[in-house]
Amino acid sequence: MTMINAYDRARAGQLDPQDRALIARRERALGPAYRLFYEEPLHIVRGKGVWLWDKAGRKYLDAYNNVVSLGHCHPRVVEAVSAQMSVLNSHTRYLHEDIVTYAERLLATMPHTLGHVMFTCTGSEANDLALRIARSYTGRQGVIITRLAYHGVTEAVSELSPSLGDFVPRSSRVRLIDAPDGLRIPAADQGVKLAADLALAIADMRADGVEPAAFLVDTVFSSDGLHPDPAGFLQPAVDLIRSEGGIFIADEVQPGFARTGDHFWGFQRHDLVPDMVTMGKPMGNGFPVSGVAMRPDLVQEFGAKARYFNTFGGNPVAAAAGLAVLDVIQDEGLQENASRVGAFLKEGLEEVARCHPAIAQVRGAGLFLAVECVLDRQTNAPDAATAGFVVNHLRRNGVLISASGPGANILKIRPPLVLQEVEAEIFLDAVKAAFAAASSA
Repeated sequence: MTMINAYDRARAGQLDPQDRALIARRERALGPAYRLFYEEPLHIVRGKGVWLWDKAGRKYLDAYNNVVSLGHCHPRVVEAVSAQMSVLNSHTRYLHEDIVTYAERLLATMPHTLGHVMFTCTGSEANDLALRIARSYTGRQGVIITRLAYHGVTEAVSELSPSLGDFVPRSSRVRLIDAPDGLRIPAADQGVKLAADLALAIADMRADGVEPAAFLVDTVFSSDGLHPDPAGFLQPAVDLIRSEGGIFIADEVQPGFARTGDHFWGFQRHDLVPDMVTMGKPMGNGFPVSGVAMRPDLVQEFGAKARYFNTFGGNPVAAAAGLAVLDVIQDEGLQENASRVGAFLKEGLEEVARCHPAIAQVRGAGLFLAVECVLDRQTNAPDAATAGFVVNHLRRNGVLISASGPGANILKIRPPLVLQEVEAEIFLDAVKAAFAAASSA
């Protein structure tokens, strides 16, 4: 995943001399592990709403950013964070009204059986903590994930993030299964196949003497290429992991917080009640806050014996940011906006697809969409070259998206929830031009 849509050093000569110098400084200071987006990286200095500006004042439509899901620098979040920072920022070992209020309001968006929430700072930390609790509760170690999943970068969860690449090792306590595939697998077969693959993974795991503790998935399978439909197909796999003594963990870092439009959480599209829910990125609209919601019985023994503390997790400023995010989603009708503008975008992308055989499928939910590029519609062989061309053509023409999926051929479109139809039209015009250019290249 991290190598898709990355800076191409062969294009360094085309960059502004100051940016070339900054890249060199960055590499000396930060080392070799970091990556920059786009063949020609962006030097962004300012953001507002769905727009970003580079150092030369050029404007870009951000159709990719899920971190600031309310839009860049939303004034209500900025005000809430600034006001709380000017008064107090401590931690959860002191009483603070807003921390408790935020926990209560967040849990109120979920099924009542998820009665506790524990706060962390990043999605990686949230998944790490969820694994600790799941393994403590079940007394087991095994975790099953999808083949190109991304669940974080700590030592514990990097082995559950195969999208990081083959260099990251996986132990015998982890098994990979195929993700759903909305293009190649009939909708009626998705749930049956996922459950059957999960059963094989559990059997294989047990052959190594490992018992399954959890089935962990991003509920729209974002890194696997975005596969949100058909609604309900996750249920057989969830029933299976529970019948085998494990629990179901829904990773809502990308699909959560009204992103899918029809529901507040991705798991709700499948009419599911997870045992645990992990959250991150959009929780604070750019301020680092994340968390794990769970059934109270799961954490009873863990809480009594291990306890839990995180210096910055759930601090008063994080709570202020989180409360402001919940307020804005409700007051500005952003779930409804995601549904309405997302449908408008999807219809427009399907129109583009009718004119370009390189597009095999448009899929998505709300303001999370995918366009799958293929060499031809008979074989559906992945076309990474066209996807890469389109991503970089859009970037050069003022629109930002990325690509994902096992074939690096799936356009990943995930704008802030405040996107309006006038901006969606700008996006669609740019996509039409990009595919037209790709077909004549």
